[in-house]
Amino acid sequence: MANTARTGLTVIAVVLVALLAGFLWGASGKSTLDRALQRSELRNELLDARAAALAARIDVYNTNFGEASRHLEEARSVAGRAAQRLDALGRDDDLKRLQSALASIEEAQRLAAKLDLAANARAGDAAKAIDAVLESTGRP
Repeated sequence: MANTARTGLTVIAVVLVALLAGFLWGASGKSTLDRALQRSELRNELLDARAAALAARIDVYNTNFGEASRHLEEARSVAGRAAQRLDALGRDDDLKRLQSALASIEEAQRLAAKLDLAANARAGDAAKAIDAVLESTGRP
């Protein structure tokens, strides 16, 4: 009787150790995967913001200021989400560059509302600033 109780406890202990080892093994790669996912989502948002800023440049060049303003608004909202993600990740240098891009986008939108062709240059400045952030997001 004592022998079967000891065997039962040994089996339970082995199962618990196996469960703990499996949990630790599964959790070990999760943080790396989460960081890669966050970086990928950030890059996607930055690419969307840059594309919208470049589309706005084309619209300004074609003197379609209404579409330019719409594209700049899209760029501003996507870049704003990317800025929040950068802040959550603690990437202060990239956040400052992206805030500079956001200021350029807002200035371009203000100029587009005035039907000023200088909005093209400001949207270009924003796209360049976003490009700088994109280059640094390739690094961990």
